[in-house]
This record gives sequence, structure tokens and C-alpha cells, in this order.
Amino acid sequence: MKKTIFLLATLFLATITYSQNSEYGNDDFKITKAEVTNHTNLGFLVWEITVAGNAGATTPVPAGKMNGAPVLGYVFPTSLKSTDVGFSETEGIVALALTSHPDFDDTPLWDENTDSKYDNDGVIWHPHWVVLVEDKRVEGGLAVKQFKKGDATVKLPPTNPGMPMYMDSPGYGVKAINNVIKVVVPNYRMNNQTSFNYDGVAAYMQVNTDNLDKPMLGVYKVYSVASGNLSLPYTVINN
Repeated sequence: MKKTIFLLATLFLATITYSQNSEYGNDDFKITKAEVTNHTNLGFLVWEITVAGNAGATTPVPAGKMNGAPVLGYVFPTSLKSTDVGFSETEGIVALALTSHPDFDDTPLWDENTDSKYDNDGVIWHPHWVVLVEDKRVEGGLAVKQFKKGDATVKLPPTNPGMPMYMDSPGYGVKAINNVIKVVVPNYRMNNQTSFNYDGVAAYMQVNTDNLDKPMLGVYKVYSVASGNLSLPYTVINN
């Protein structure tokens, strides 16, 4: 796993597109701190990203279609194993991504805007577990790992959205208050792992459904990295 993280970090730094002048490259995605706290008496972790602006205030402008749909994310790359979050064993960086994307809804079990409809709230910030891998076909050098549909060797959590990617829609509560966006994760939902390394990344991703030469969900721009070098230097704080 350490070798995988090192290789992906090296690639990431070689291809990273820092963009403070693009459509979404504002202070809402300028990370100043990333922190994960284990509340030992309650059995859950609180994951937080602090930014210079207003966390979660900027959401994507709809593309009006799935192909090319924009996705904004506050992402925690980690040293966790894929099996810790319900996937089958596979190489890559396990990350917890808090995302917003108005063109589609990929949390069919959850009603984030509480309107009794389960397919219309993709723009509401919500979490995904994903596995990230090297992909030189996109500017950011990373993409969510895909697999062939129907591959019986691949295991996904039962809360997955049904896409042929290592992606889960776990339904954890996400809250953005002023300059902080946070998510609460029960320890048992990640194999009771409370000792791991992580980082914080703010990024622009994009969906591809038409071009076989591009990933289904790739990282195209990175606005900031908490550590500055994606070295995953941070460890969980016990409270």
C-alpha cells in the first residue's frame, strides 16, 4: 500500500493542475486544514476540511446531461485498505469524497433534501467511498477505478450506486458550516479502523459516458492539497 501511495503521489505531482483562475478555483476550495477525529466514547469519526472561503457554498453549474457532467469534491485520500470499507481487495488509494453534482443522483437509497424523492438531490453535498488509481488520460492523473460490468470477482458494499466503478454511497451525514465541511462516519462502517493516514484535496472531476479513451470519472483539476504534496502525513486524533 505504501508503494501504491508513493507512486500515485509522484504521478499526481507530475500532472497536477492547480487552478485558482478557473470557474471553480476560488477560496471555497482553498484548503487550510484537514482533520479526522476519533470520538472514542461515541464510536465514530468526524472528518473535516477547512477552507479559506465558505465550504460547500460553490456547487457545479449543470451541464444538462450525464456525459461531461461536472463534479466538485472535497476528498480525503487515505491509507485504508479497500476491504476496510466494503470493497473486495484491490490496489489503489481508498478515499472518502464529499461531492456535489447537479446533473445526476448517485445515492438511490438516500433522500438528502428530504422531499420524499430519492433521485433529485445530487447537488446536495454527500459522501462516497472510492478507490483512486493512476490515469494519465486526464489532466489530474487520477480516476475512480473501473471494472467490467458483471465481473463476479468484484465485491461492492450493498449501498453502492450500481456503477461499474469502485464507488459506494454510504449515506453518512455531511454538514457545511461557514469555512468547514464535515462528515460523521461510524467506526463499524469502516471495519473499526481508527488509525490511518490521510490528506485533504479539493478537486474538479467530470463524468464520461461516450469516449472509451477517457475514464468514467476522472480528476481534471486540483484546486488545493492540505499537505501540498499528497504525502498523506496526517493521522487520526483521539478525543
